Formats: sequence, C-alpha cells, structure tokens
Amino acid sequence: MCGRFGLINDLEEVAQQLDVFPPEQNNFAPNYNTSPGDYSPVITNQQPDLLQFFQFGLTPHWAKKRLYLLNARAEGDFNKDNNPTYQGVLGITQKPAFKKAIRSQRCLVPANFFIEGPTKEKLNKPYVVYLTDRNKKPFCFAGLWDTWHDREKNVLVNSFTIITTTPNALLAKIPHHRSPVILPKNAEKQWLSDAPLKEILPLITSYPAQYMQAYPIDPAIKNPKLNSRSLLKKIDNTLLEVE
Repeated sequence: MCGRFGLINDLEEVAQQLDVFPPEQNNFAPNYNTSPGDYSPVITNQQPDLLQFFQFGLTPHWAKKRLYLLNARAEGDFNKDNNPTYQGVLGITQKPAFKKAIRSQRCLVPANFFIEGPTKEKLNKPYVVYLTDRNKKPFCFAGLWDTWHDREKNVLVNSFTIITTTPNALLAKIPHHRSPVILPKNAEKQWLSDAPLKEILPLITSYPAQYMQAYPIDPAIKNPKLNSRSLLKKIDNTLLEVE
C-alpha cells in the first residue's frame, strides 16, 4: 500500500509546474509525512486547472460512516496472491467504492516522494522512494476522489485515494508487494479527461524502476504527528536502484 507520502515544494511553484492555479486560500506548509486524514493538494477532473485541498483517505458518497480508504487496488478482488507479473482483469472497475470514481472522478495527487516498507515489517523498516527523472519536481499519483456528506456535522468531506498496482523491480527490492501508480508527465491530462475506460486503464501500471531510487530512514516516520525534514535523513549508506 501507499499510506505515507510527502509534498515539500512551495505550493505556488507546484501550481506553476503543473500548469494550474494555486488554491485561493493557501496556508500550506511542506509536509514530509502526509498521513491518513491529512489534507493535501489534488487536481480533480471536475476542476482540472486548480489545486484544491482534499483529505487523504477516501470515503465513498454512499458510506454511512467515515472510511479512510487510502488505496484503491487496481486488481480489485483478483490477484489475491500478489503475483508481480499479473496482467489480468483490473477489478477496480467493479469495486463498489471505486467503480464510479474510476469512470468519472479521477484526480492527480502531487508528491515529491512516498514512504514504503517491506511487506512484513511495514513502517518498522521504512524507505523513502523518489524519482530520478523529474529534477526534484513533483510527480503525480493516479488518484480517485469522492464527496461524502457527514450528516452528523452537516458538512461535505472531499477525500481521495491513491491507486496501487503490482510492484516494479525497485519496490520488489524493499521488498514490497504493491506500488502506487505514478503517471508519466504526458499522461496527466489524459487521466483528468473524460476518456473512456478502455483508454484510461492502460495508464494503471507501475512506474519504470530505472527512474526510481530508495534509501532507508528511521521508523519515527510512523508517528503521524512528526513532520520535519529530519525524517528523511538516511540511517545508513544503503541505496536501492535498478540499472
């Protein structure tokens, strides 16, 4: 899964790089540890020229209570053995929480890096994973969004989830059994378009491993209350990469 990520660029700079307008109210500070429940900038297909703040952890519009679905598994109920070479049906199109969103409520989730740990140890042995082909500029996860009515508080909650798929060779080195879907720069606008599923589903794939690196950091990142550059400090000289 992808339960932690960071966006540390100035938001005006992010907006410029993604060719959108910044939020009207901008009190965003660099977030080195975006955690479930945090608000983070997204670009939705509904307003593709504007950065907005949505909550990390999707609650479908039909839910009776807050759900915080952090990730949308591309294979849905298929590939239960987590076969890294799986190329079958993408069951995300059938899952109740995502079948509407994958068709009409897609979003981009800007980030500079994400945090992942081994499948067993999880964030007890975390790694920072980042791209080497973006020159420190933010990339975008493929996300889905929805709006839920919190009837108890009588407020609308806009939230998002990050789509995950099978791991590439870099994630397999951690080793982790999933990879967040990172869109190539030239696919971002297509993801936000009204293109049919047959054109969208091929975009759901793992990012080329040769353009990614990872290194280990302190498990302090597990604490969602911590948020500083020091969290990204290397704890040894290990560097994971794929040639």
